[in-house]
This record gives sequence, C-alpha cells and structure tokens, in this order.
Amino acid sequence: MTNEDMQKLGKDGMDMAMTSLGAWTKNAQAIAVEVVDYSKKSVEGSAAAWEKLIGAKSLETAMEVQNQYLKSSYEDFVTEATKLGELYTDMAKEAYRPFESALAKARS
Repeated sequence: MTNEDMQKLGKDGMDMAMTSLGAWTKNAQAIAVEVVDYSKKSVEGSAAAWEKLIGAKSLETAMEVQNQYLKSSYEDFVTEATKLGELYTDMAKEAYRPFESALAKARS
C-alpha cells in the first residue's frame, strides 16, 4: 500500500466519520426539540386540567376531569414515546449509512 493509498484511506475514514457525526447531530437536535415541545404541551395540559379541577362543582365532575386528563396524558405519552423511538431509529440509520459502502467494499 502506497503513501497515497494510506492518505486516501485516512481521508475516506474522516469523511465517513464527519458525515456520521453530522447525521447524529442533526437528529439529536430534532429529538431535543421534540422533547421540549412535548414538555411544554404536558405542562400546559396539566395547568388546564388543574383549572378545570378547581372549577368543578361536584365530586363527579372532578373525577371526570381527572379521568379525562389521565387518559389524554397517557395517550400523549404513548404517541410521544413512539415518535421518539422513530427519531432514535432514524438517527441510528443515518449515522450508520456512511459506513455501509465501506463495509460492502471490505466484504468484496
């Protein structure tokens, strides 16, 4: 292997690492934005439920408000967990993608 081949190999490796890091960073930012949005929505939902609970005129109304809040909170959590799972999966796929061609070449 010549010096030129070694330099190309090093450059190719660095390019793959930087591309992977870029995909990782982009997806990590998307995940952070998603978590912040979910947190904000959760706090707003909690405040709205608390206001309804305080304004309840009967125990039955208060129980209904609480049940609705718990149900919607659970559904929102499941939706968010699914969305975050997809974002993490996408992040792993995109970060791995630059290495796929190198692995295919190595296997040949």
